[in-house]
Amino acid sequence: MASMAGKRPVPPGGDDSDAKRVRSNGSPAEAPPAANGMSEMERKKQEAAARMAAVKAKLAATRKPSQATAASAPVAAAPPPPPSAAPAPASDVEAKKLEAQRKIAEMKAKMAAKRAPAPGSLNQASPATPQPPSDREQRIAEARARAQQIAARATAPVVAPSPPPPPPRPEAGKSARGGLGIGLHPSLMGDMGAASAGKSKGARGNQQREVAPRVNPYLAVGEEDIKNDLGDVAFDPTIGSRRGGGRKSKQLEFNQKGKFMAQANALRNQAKLEQMKKEIAAEARKVEIEEASDKAFLVPMPPDVEWWDEGLVDKIDTEDTIITALIQHPVILQAPQDKFLPAPKPLMLTPVEQKKLRRQRRMADMKEEQAKIRLGLLEPPPPKVKKSNMMQVLGEQAVKDPTAVEARVNKEIAQRANDHAKANADRALTKEQRLEKLKAQQAGDEAKGIRIAVFKVDNLSSGKHRYKVDQNAKDQALTGIVVLHPQMNLIIVEGGTHSIEKYKKLMLNRIQWSENTMPLAKESGRPSTFLGNNDGTSKGESGEANRAAQWIDPLDENGQLKDLSENKCQLVFEGQSAQRVFRKWMNRACETDGEARDILGRSKMEHMWTLARSVFVPVACHRARSYRLVTIVTFQEIPRRGALF
Repeated sequence: MASMAGKRPVPPGGDDSDAKRVRSNGSPAEAPPAANGMSEMERKKQEAAARMAAVKAKLAATRKPSQATAASAPVAAAPPPPPSAAPAPASDVEAKKLEAQRKIAEMKAKMAAKRAPAPGSLNQASPATPQPPSDREQRIAEARARAQQIAARATAPVVAPSPPPPPPRPEAGKSARGGLGIGLHPSLMGDMGAASAGKSKGARGNQQREVAPRVNPYLAVGEEDIKNDLGDVAFDPTIGSRRGGGRKSKQLEFNQKGKFMAQANALRNQAKLEQMKKEIAAEARKVEIEEASDKAFLVPMPPDVEWWDEGLVDKIDTEDTIITALIQHPVILQAPQDKFLPAPKPLMLTPVEQKKLRRQRRMADMKEEQAKIRLGLLEPPPPKVKKSNMMQVLGEQAVKDPTAVEARVNKEIAQRANDHAKANADRALTKEQRLEKLKAQQAGDEAKGIRIAVFKVDNLSSGKHRYKVDQNAKDQALTGIVVLHPQMNLIIVEGGTHSIEKYKKLMLNRIQWSENTMPLAKESGRPSTFLGNNDGTSKGESGEANRAAQWIDPLDENGQLKDLSENKCQLVFEGQSAQRVFRKWMNRACETDGEARDILGRSKMEHMWTLARSVFVPVACHRARSYRLVTIVTFQEIPRRGALF
């Protein structure tokens, strides 16, 4: 009672207010007990009994579609009686009862119309099971029933609207209970009945059978109603059919016998295969480790007869045998890479250490000479008399006749000088010997490796420059080519390391390329260097003029010396080669780049022309002096045979 103290009092006119109040979930509040003496419990029981009867009728029609359709055919044909024929309700409870009965009759008519067969199907007797009606036929039947209901409502007298009764409270244990004691929706009662029916099915319950799709009567809207309300223009039959459709149950899919066993066997076989691969790999690794152990380094016992001696065993005692008592020692060949090794450098000594070594060496030579003199192998040398020591050596004679002694000393001095000069002359090499010695040195230098150097000269108009370029290449035993071109000149030389180094000093340091001199060929009557008739630059007669004379003349059109202040020489490339590319020293005159590439292409050196063309030299002047920043492409020397970059 204490909890009820805080509630608000009941407003006046409770009968009217209770009927008008609506709950939060949309259902009307419970009506007060009727005035005729019927209690609320009795009213709910009657309504529940009516609904259970409708559910049972629906289940019976589902189980026996043929019987239900035959029995409900006359009911579907005749429209339900209009509510005007019924007597006026005495109270609200009776009105609600009549309304519930009317709804149950409508639901039965709808279910019967859904399962009603076609008119011709009743006359045809067929032993086969009748086919269930299609969705289109069901929709048409529903539309017809709906039209009948609308017509009945239009003809019925106007009755004061009464609030619909609340859903019945189901009994405990038979259906689910909602919150706050609210009953289930009528559309859910069919599902509960179907669920309860499914529990009691017998042995045939496990068999799969086709279940007709359920249709919610509250959502089922006929096509005719939609067409009448919206008209022909906005009518779409597909939309109405979709809204009235139900969800179809899926069929069970059973797996074949042994499917998962086969998968398990495949997985086991794969695991066995992987394990076998791992074992094989481990075994192979173990074998490799054993082979790399000390056993692999044991030297096996030599055989009695080697395989290369098997063919000679039978020919030892024969007359034509090649085995004799003589021993043949093979010549020991030097390894090819040993000639490229640098010579060991001597130990660097200070001047004091050098004098000490010289003194010790001369003392050892003198002792050896004295030992030979004592043994009588050599005559003792005459005394070395000089003006500084003649009084000590020739004491008495110098006192008696000093003039004769002085003359004798002068004669001995001249004799010693003459012997020294004669010995030097005897040791001197002749011209032929010097040339042979130079060739031997150049051959030894060449044996250490061939070097290639490529120079680019802007202008070779000066005959003095051309002579130095030509003569030094011949003196250093260099081979190569001079390509004369109106825009630039390319010089390629190849030879030993020593010769290339000397030629580089000549081209980059010694020659003053900015100086020009008057030609001397006209005065001497001899052709200038690289300008002789048919000197490798033309194929005509010997008297034909050289093409290079057009652009390497030291004089311009006015007879003045050309300005060579911007002339320069650049080292474009330097590297090693396996062998000489050119057989001799030569020169060629080319008027175009294509002709120059063709000539160099015969020796596979056409890329040198492209490289020389790509070299750029920016010039920066400062204090009337020209400083040139030359971009030189160089490659490090690699001590490897056959390396040409």
